[in-house]
Amino acid sequence: MLMVNEEVLKIVLNDKTFGRDQAADIVGGLSRLIELIGKGLIRAEKRTNKQNGKWFCNAYDVIKHAQLKY
Repeated sequence: MLMVNEEVLKIVLNDKTFGRDQAADIVGGLSRLIELIGKGLIRAEKRTNKQNGKWFCNAYDVIKHAQLKY
């Protein structure tokens, strides 16, 4: 099993983002994504006040809370 150093992931992914749908797919669903954002475990922002504005979810936080699907 290949283990990736968490510090390397933090450096590489910290300035990257995922959109809402991709982040939700990685963490196990939209409701779980919203819950993690609400708890402050995933940093996310909408850079516009429009209802359908794009979400920017921090890639490192998303990967850190990834769930495997079976």
